Amino acid sequence: MLGVIRVHLPSEIPIVGCELTPYVLVRRPDKTAATDDVPESAPLEGYFLRYRWYRVQSDKKVTICSVHPTEQATLQCVFCSKRRALVAKSYHCSPKCFTDAWQHHRTLHERAAAENGNEEDELVRFNSAGSGALAGSLSGSMSNLNLPNNGPTPFYPSNVTQKNGGETLIEVGGCKTYTPTADDIGYVLKFECVVANAETKQFVGHPSTILTSRVIPAPSPSPRKLIPLNGADVMGHLDQDGRVQSAGSFTVLSYNILSDTSASSDHYSYCPPWALSWPYRRQNLLREIVGYRADVVCLQEVQSDHFHEIFAPELDKHGYQALYKRKTNEVLSGSTSAIDGCATFFRRDRFSHVKKYDVEFNKAAQSLTEALIPNSQRRTALNRLVKDNIALIVVLEAKFGNQPTDPSGKRQLICVANTHVNVQQELKDVKLWQVHTLLKGLEKIAASADIPMLVCGDFNTLPGSAAHSLLVMGKVDPSHPDLLVDPLGILRPHTKLCHQLPLVSAYSAFGRISGIGSEQHRRKMDLNTNEPLFTNYTRDFLGTHDYIFYTADTLMVESLLELLDEDGLRKDTALPSPEWSSNHIALLAEFRCMPRTRR
Repeated sequence: MLGVIRVHLPSEIPIVGCELTPYVLVRRPDKTAATDDVPESAPLEGYFLRYRWYRVQSDKKVTICSVHPTEQATLQCVFCSKRRALVAKSYHCSPKCFTDAWQHHRTLHERAAAENGNEEDELVRFNSAGSGALAGSLSGSMSNLNLPNNGPTPFYPSNVTQKNGGETLIEVGGCKTYTPTADDIGYVLKFECVVANAETKQFVGHPSTILTSRVIPAPSPSPRKLIPLNGADVMGHLDQDGRVQSAGSFTVLSYNILSDTSASSDHYSYCPPWALSWPYRRQNLLREIVGYRADVVCLQEVQSDHFHEIFAPELDKHGYQALYKRKTNEVLSGSTSAIDGCATFFRRDRFSHVKKYDVEFNKAAQSLTEALIPNSQRRTALNRLVKDNIALIVVLEAKFGNQPTDPSGKRQLICVANTHVNVQQELKDVKLWQVHTLLKGLEKIAASADIPMLVCGDFNTLPGSAAHSLLVMGKVDPSHPDLLVDPLGILRPHTKLCHQLPLVSAYSAFGRISGIGSEQHRRKMDLNTNEPLFTNYTRDFLGTHDYIFYTADTLMVESLLELLDEDGLRKDTALPSPEWSSNHIALLAEFRCMPRTRR
């Protein structure tokens, strides 16, 4: 007969909006063990599995800390509690939690005060579990401490199913999977699985149950703002309400989302396991990406299975068409579905697809070694050059108005390259060769079509490196130290390392802005290289690897997405974190096409 051997959850910490799927191991009638579902619609020899989810309610609802969501809150920032948009950020588990987070938390106050007027408020209040007043003062306004109330008594459904020792079980789901809601925050969930008779519907044996930890809210970082470059004192939120976008302009997002196979707890032990889990990161990444409302989205490290099962269908709901190029798998091993690649999405109401080019650096390596490397050295050369990296190039046609046309009346075309260059820092020659190979391919497209170009991605190369110099200078200084790493001689003569595309890094514009509020953006830039101080931030690395380059003779930058501040991220040690689900940050720029001039 059918029986349940055991049940467990991949993560015991449930998060609002993240689907919970228990692992249920059953013993089939033939004595074999399996994880296949046995629903009522397809019973096995007259028996099926019945599932129930319950919310375990007690007399008092627990409030969750906004910084450490697995901890119970003991104090509340009164300033935030009086502003609906900040209430979720107002709870803290201890005075130390509040003081440690103050530098980041203070920016919430500054923004709210700027928007609503600078009101004098008491700042913090404790609940009965609090430990008293904070010693000293964090700022001039951090002095008044009062006992709190815990908010209104929540309303709960009336379908109470069970009571046990002062606890009430409210049935919230009847399927194997369950997605916690805001009503579940602060409560434990109970999952129950039991064998039932298909005819009588009676249960057979005792149910197998498991309890979760308390449900926590999904962390919600403060929205990043789009900063106009023609007046840094005029700012617009990128949020669900959208933003004003001038006619004829378009936005491009580039983001390495950190594939699930790369997000190991060994590398990111400082990130809570629940925040590193793919079910949580998937939801958080989609929320972030959709929230930017970019016209063109370039993602790197998108696993093949995640592209087809998650990103393509989910972004389709928001009006995006999807294109994808998986990395080749001559080096990578394991399931091909887990191999990542580059995905480019564009809004169907803004662009139409004209052409797609796949760039496989492995094929270029084969051609290079056959042309330049002696037979006896080809295996060694290929071992160094074949790294499975790729680029995805798409040509799009603009549908929106106010676009310049050439005398022939052709509509505006735009070429977007999306790439992920080899990560190994010691292979400077391979990085430079991959970038050079991509640029030569783009030159051919530019020569045939004469269209604006955008080159986006994770280049795994720092500002000032040979690869970066090639991109923005069009050449590499023969004395550059990176050129000393060339065991195969593939970079010689150095004079061939050049191109004619007038590429400029979009974020370099932040180094040139002036006016009210400009200093807060300039301090996040390295003014020696005119690039962000970082786009990749882990416990072991802080630096810039991600870029959006554009052809300056055909495009101009109108706005940039503000950069993140290191101090604000340090409260979670580094990236990824509960708020930001990749070790990289997203870059976004708004562009406008300029009147055509033949290159």
